[in-house]
Amino acid sequence: MHNAKGFFHQFIVLAGPYWNSEHKTDIRNRTFALIVLTIMQIGMAVVINKWSAGLFDALEQRSMADLIQQIGLLVIIFLTGMAITTTHLTVKRGLQIGWRSWLTERVSGQWMDKGRHYQVIFIPGEHDNPDGRIAEDVRIVTEEAIQLLHSLFYSLLLLISFTDILWNLSGTLVVGGLQIQGHLVWIALVYAVSASILGWWVGRPLIEATDARQTVEANFRFGLVKARENSMAIALVHGEANERRRFATLFQDINDVFDRQTRAWRNIMMFTSGYSVLSMAFPVLVSAPRYVLGTISLGTLMQSAQAFQHMASALSWPVDNMAAVANWRASADRVFGLVRALDHLEQKMACTNDPQRICLEKSQISVLGFHGLSLMKQDGEIIASGINAEIRPAERVLINGNSATGAKLFKAIVGLWPWGGGRIELPDDEPMYFMPPRPYLPSGTLRTAICYPNPVEDFTKAAIKEALKKVGLGELQAQLDTTENWETALTREQQQRLGAVRLLLNHPKWILLQEAFDSLDPQGEVAMLRLISDELPEAAMLTITNQPTADAFHQRRIVLP
Repeated sequence: MHNAKGFFHQFIVLAGPYWNSEHKTDIRNRTFALIVLTIMQIGMAVVINKWSAGLFDALEQRSMADLIQQIGLLVIIFLTGMAITTTHLTVKRGLQIGWRSWLTERVSGQWMDKGRHYQVIFIPGEHDNPDGRIAEDVRIVTEEAIQLLHSLFYSLLLLISFTDILWNLSGTLVVGGLQIQGHLVWIALVYAVSASILGWWVGRPLIEATDARQTVEANFRFGLVKARENSMAIALVHGEANERRRFATLFQDINDVFDRQTRAWRNIMMFTSGYSVLSMAFPVLVSAPRYVLGTISLGTLMQSAQAFQHMASALSWPVDNMAAVANWRASADRVFGLVRALDHLEQKMACTNDPQRICLEKSQISVLGFHGLSLMKQDGEIIASGINAEIRPAERVLINGNSATGAKLFKAIVGLWPWGGGRIELPDDEPMYFMPPRPYLPSGTLRTAICYPNPVEDFTKAAIKEALKKVGLGELQAQLDTTENWETALTREQQQRLGAVRLLLNHPKWILLQEAFDSLDPQGEVAMLRLISDELPEAAMLTITNQPTADAFHQRRIVLP
């Protein structure tokens, strides 16, 4: 019970603010409309139940006039039911996609902010495959929540409405001198509650199996995507056999969990199939003796049977929705895992008194300074300490030593690596331009990929063509408006030269080069460094490279362990 309360509290805190969001008036109106339409659906069920009694009474009495009257009523019921059902569906789906859009924006916005999507990788916990959690699990959490809440509300109204009808139809049953009022209601309660308890017991293993299935499916998808993204590297080293073995291992996990889920589903299907067969015959059999004895009409018999079925159906909501609840809860737990990790990361980053966090400060002067700086792993192990240095505008500094430590230093400068101690003094209003070993090239036109993350309007086509020519990619000038997956269409050398194009277009004052030209030959790297020195003479530059020829373009060096 405590776990259930904690689960629903997390869900309300995460998803509940949707009803107080920017468009709350429209959202609340849609919700109210959904409630009213659900009540109207119940009203239709009650009307159909009474119509059924009239129809069978007309058949029993062989009354053609009454039969024609029931046919006329059926037409009205048919048209009204269609109008209510279609309107209900439209309102419900609008509420589902609206809630999903809001929650997707909230979670993805928290993930894709201030480098949190990168930093969360290093936070312990169950938050792997964030893309699947945002794309698929958020969909299930919102759509299934509305579906389940609607069906639960519908079942509660159904229970209230048809309990009253069934009580009135039951009359008084005399057993051994004992008078029992509403005996059909008590039978329906015992029947449905017993089935629900047994059904929950049978279905418990499905929740764990469903959660595990979603995890291993996401791992398999991620493995395939990773192979696709690195297809050239795999082909160059002939790593296909290794990848096939890795795919087989990942898919074996799916097989194992699928078998667990099959066993759970088998038990549930055995129960529900028997339950559904019994539900069709049991209500008629319970009321049949009274009809045979002549105390009720055929219409009352059928009305009682239908009322019994509706009441039992309402009470059987837990049984009927076991799989949906299991799937919904598993997805909700996966979304909670990602949000908890992001919240933990946000709290850690907001804690200015944490001794194991690097402090970033804006300076009033144009300087990049390291003051008592230390770099740590996530577990607190120190990998570099006592870093003290100041870099002035237009100064060129070579970072020597362990390149992995240098990469963490660069990440600390741009705020992606908070683990460590000391201070980093940053020039105010002069952002750092970080060039990683492989620039990110989004799909789309080549011009869009080059201008990223700026809009294409920020740079003229002439400026882009001139920059392409300077870095040695003149052959791409004619492809600026071509749409392609540029991460696979271009060689790594071309991609690194495109990184230099971005650099020339942005004209930054502070440049961080992390092995940004390591795929070029020594002459090519020298040419790129010379180009940067000539085109951006006022820019300060920190460089990590393994090329000894880079010394000529730097005034001094910082040696890291």
